[in-house]
Amino acid sequence: MATRWIFLIALGYYAMINLQWYHYKVMRVLFRHHKQKWHLFYFVLPVVYFVLIPNNLYFYVGLYLYLILLGIWVFHLSKRLVLTSRVLRFFGLYIAFILFNELLLLKVAEYSFLIQMVYLFPLFISIALSSLLEKILLNRYKKLATDKLESMPNLTIIAVTGSYGKTSLKNFLFQMLQESFKVYATPRSVNTLTGIIADINQNLSPLTDIYIVEAGARGAGDIKEIVDLLSPQIAVVGKIGEAHIEYFKSIENIYSAKYEILESKDLRQAYIYEGNIQPTNCPVRIVNFPKDVSEIVATLEGTRFTLKIGGKKLDFTTRILGAFNVINISAAIAVAKDLGVSDEHLIKRVQKLEPINHRLSKIVVNEKIILDDSYNGNLDGMLEAIRLSSLHNGKKIIVTPGLVESSKEANITLGEAIDKVFDLAIITGELNSKLLRKSIHKPQKIILKDKAHIEHILKTTTDSGNLILFANDAPSYI
Repeated sequence: MATRWIFLIALGYYAMINLQWYHYKVMRVLFRHHKQKWHLFYFVLPVVYFVLIPNNLYFYVGLYLYLILLGIWVFHLSKRLVLTSRVLRFFGLYIAFILFNELLLLKVAEYSFLIQMVYLFPLFISIALSSLLEKILLNRYKKLATDKLESMPNLTIIAVTGSYGKTSLKNFLFQMLQESFKVYATPRSVNTLTGIIADINQNLSPLTDIYIVEAGARGAGDIKEIVDLLSPQIAVVGKIGEAHIEYFKSIENIYSAKYEILESKDLRQAYIYEGNIQPTNCPVRIVNFPKDVSEIVATLEGTRFTLKIGGKKLDFTTRILGAFNVINISAAIAVAKDLGVSDEHLIKRVQKLEPINHRLSKIVVNEKIILDDSYNGNLDGMLEAIRLSSLHNGKKIIVTPGLVESSKEANITLGEAIDKVFDLAIITGELNSKLLRKSIHKPQKIILKDKAHIEHILKTTTDSGNLILFANDAPSYI
């Protein structure tokens, strides 16, 4: 019995960690997992073995071998299971059903195919009931969040979306406004309905003047749910592109999903990147950005540009790296200007903007320049990081898995850009390794399936004066 319990808990662990990776969407885990073979090795084959092999020596040897292999697999993961309240509720429910099942089958001593199948029922029942329970709890928490927002009638809510740069734009806007208002922004990359509801209930102060919310989407209706909860007065739409196109199927569907942000009943103003296809039915005035921007100079030391505001040209300098960030900064400038921040303060605050961790942030370690762009997953941003890297005179190394949730053509373009600039390309993960290997010819290449070895490789292949670019650091399940 003890061995069976351990095996069943191990199956539950595998199921739950995959559900957590894919935002608890069962269909995504089943059909859109980036490493389907894991399901075969760590779930399907162990279940078949459990059902078909009688309770003899071979049975126990096989199960213990599975547990060892699963433990090794977990050890090498870069993103392990986080024991959230939801996860703990699932395992509480799961263990209760396992115990109930054991009591029902207590008098059954002989092995049979059907009995072994019945032992697996608690897992599937627990996943289904856990999903139902979480929906009930979410509705309850949503009501609490709605009541809290309604108790703050003077709160201005700014919703930010786009395919690329949402988090950076949100953080720049927060920094631009925090000296003039009591501002709060959703933390890190929190951008789902569930995360926003929890943030409102747990972190939003009743004294807040402006709440800046990042709104993400993996399908139609995701942003509409967020908008219905928040009713933002201001909407900011950054650059829209092919990110997550495997979920949306077409660029038209992506535009449709992102522009759901304009359906807020309290919307007063919309700011939309000028390079996007513009909406045809926006109920409020649209301000495009970056309008009248010129003289952009982006180096490894920072960025400077000129922006025309109200008929007057203003010169801006910032420590933020990357020409593409002028788009995000100009959006923050436009919103801050309309909220009453003076030109003088705009210039000073842009100058004081702090880089966002893991988004083209520069650090120097042991006389090596590190460009940490590990949270960037779009082609334009990666190409700009590569261009900046090319400005360095010494040896240049890139560590990247390529582009995830993007097209074959985009990865070929990326590989060709890498080929022109770097002396060493370290390709992590298996997703794009074959494609990038064919596109990269001049640099030395290292294909690294296990990122646990990356530190050792960098120690042995880099010296002081080198530049290392970490581009799109995908988790190990990709």
